[in-house]
Amino acid sequence: MLLKEEKFKKLVDDNHRRIWRICRYYAPTAEDQKDIYQEVLMNIWKSLDTFRGDAAISTWIYRIAINTSLGFAGKEKRRIRLHSGTEPDLLLRQFRDEEPDAGLKEQLLSQLETQINQLSVIDKLLISLMLEDLSTREIADIVGITEPNVRVKIHRIKELLSNQMKEQGHGSKG
Repeated sequence: MLLKEEKFKKLVDDNHRRIWRICRYYAPTAEDQKDIYQEVLMNIWKSLDTFRGDAAISTWIYRIAINTSLGFAGKEKRRIRLHSGTEPDLLLRQFRDEEPDAGLKEQLLSQLETQINQLSVIDKLLISLMLEDLSTREIADIVGITEPNVRVKIHRIKELLSNQMKEQGHGSKG
């Protein structure tokens, strides 16, 4: 049996990138991201002894990271904003059929991020987990809704954002 410290270190090593991406999605500055990251690690440490294994460890980590991020945003009394981070091509591919030219890409990303930030908290959460490339089953487990509901909600969100892009003259050809 691993000691708590060894188990914690392994969890952090295995999930470091995952935790950072969630922190990056919900915090506007590098300083805030570091603060949330540290708070996530503290919450993992405090909860480690109570993890029962009912869900996958990655699901448990996502839940802690998301709940901590949402709580941090609430404590800071800021409007929760999703920050797309460093995967702009992935984000744009979710809502466009064609690759934009380099000059248009930054403008599109800015507009898409603005539109995403007008979504409800749950819709932003679903989009952030979709961008993490999680399955609908994993998203359902993390968020606590049914898998069919996840699929429907993600489809509607993507459709809404795609239509908004088209209305602004930046959508895919239909």
